[in-house]
Amino acid sequence: MEKLFKLKENNTTVSREITAGITTFFAMSYILFVNPSVLGTTGMPVQGVFLATVIASVVGTLAIGLIANVPYALAPGMGLNAFFAYTVVLSMGYSWQQALAMVFICGVINIIITFTSLRKKIMLGIPMSLQHAIGGGIGVFIAYIGIKNTGLLQFIPGNSYVNKATGAFDSTMIPGLASFHEPGVIVAILGIFITLFFVLKQVKGGIILSIAATTIVYLFSITVFHTGHATPNAFQLQAIDWNTLFSSNSIGTAFHQMFVGTAKVPALFMAAFGHQGMLSLFSNSSKIFEVLMTILAFSLTSVFDPIGTFIGTGRSTGIFTDQDFKDMETSKGFSSKMDKALFSDMIATPIGAIFGTSNTTVYVESTAGIGAGGRTGLTALATAGMFAISTFFLPLIGIVPTQATAPILIVVGMMMLTTMKEINWSDLSEAIPAFFASVFMGLAYSISYGIAFGFFTFILCKVFTGRVKEVKAVVWIVAILFAINFATLHM
Repeated sequence: MEKLFKLKENNTTVSREITAGITTFFAMSYILFVNPSVLGTTGMPVQGVFLATVIASVVGTLAIGLIANVPYALAPGMGLNAFFAYTVVLSMGYSWQQALAMVFICGVINIIITFTSLRKKIMLGIPMSLQHAIGGGIGVFIAYIGIKNTGLLQFIPGNSYVNKATGAFDSTMIPGLASFHEPGVIVAILGIFITLFFVLKQVKGGIILSIAATTIVYLFSITVFHTGHATPNAFQLQAIDWNTLFSSNSIGTAFHQMFVGTAKVPALFMAAFGHQGMLSLFSNSSKIFEVLMTILAFSLTSVFDPIGTFIGTGRSTGIFTDQDFKDMETSKGFSSKMDKALFSDMIATPIGAIFGTSNTTVYVESTAGIGAGGRTGLTALATAGMFAISTFFLPLIGIVPTQATAPILIVVGMMMLTTMKEINWSDLSEAIPAFFASVFMGLAYSISYGIAFGFFTFILCKVFTGRVKEVKAVVWIVAILFAINFATLHM
């Protein structure tokens, strides 16, 4: 164990790593419920998608833990699954099999990019000010996820008006505080207090203890507030049919949907390569450009989400040091720690597509486990183990509400904001791109979009100040690719 994970070198212990891995799992376990729900809207079998989610998560997390020895976890990405379902399938009209084929192609392209060191050059080409901004931006992003998961925010109608161009009645939506009469909100506030207590007191194992304590408060509150005065679905854990998903034959049904299928819904396994998938994807010549642009959209997010996560969380937590970045710059092949992490990250997406799920990526919720003391790949192995056994204990895991893990994300996100102090705020050509990169991560709910806007404004600022030579070629190339992506799929 010591030889494989270098626990003493990383100043950690087996128990601390396992605790951190369990913490990471609970912080991201919602994907086991949400991913089947999202992809199920395309006609994909829900239980089969659940099993595909588990497989992709286990494979990706094991890979990054064993190959790179870092405490990160992977799973099908939120945002990417929504793009897969709501944009590619339901809006653009592709079959879910064709969408899986696009995801597989995206995974292969990203592996090639990683093997040819192009991805490394992209990472090294990001200006230092933007690297620090990405760290702070991910802090904003993580904290926003945490605040959103507590239920403290709700979006309410703002100013209403008649659109003169269309004649339609429009109403803007603005964020506001939720009602403090909601039982879920009360639990969330208590959860924040509990987490802050354990963090400020520096209690050993305090993160996992805060999850347990908040869950107990939650379970108690169900009985206290289970009256006619409680709002409908105040404690609805997930948006899918639990009775169906967790029936006695659900695991058997999941394997049947994965490998056998039915006349109405073909099996998920290898569906990306059948007549309804890869074999028909490029059959319509008029849609080839659209298909390529869609694959580009998948690829850009798959490439830049992990890069942003590694840069942002790695620097602020010490998982990746300045020396690790220097080693990556001078290394050949996959000898450095960062090279191995980038390669490991790419493995899970094509495997996930083969089994039947959207792009798999590094989860920013890994910072919950890092905050609990995780420093090595043993944390990742513990998380992978939890995903593996979740098929048998999922109803029990589902008892842990988002209100129990959300406060951890808020605290960790706050801690990551310290990287913003490294930015030269007196130089507006550095400060403006840093602002756009960090703020857009939270507002656009996307790490890659934050990086894109950081690149756009960085180029503009350097052009306007006559310092265009400071813009590396890779920044121009990536900015152009993002611009093409936005012009073809977001306008």
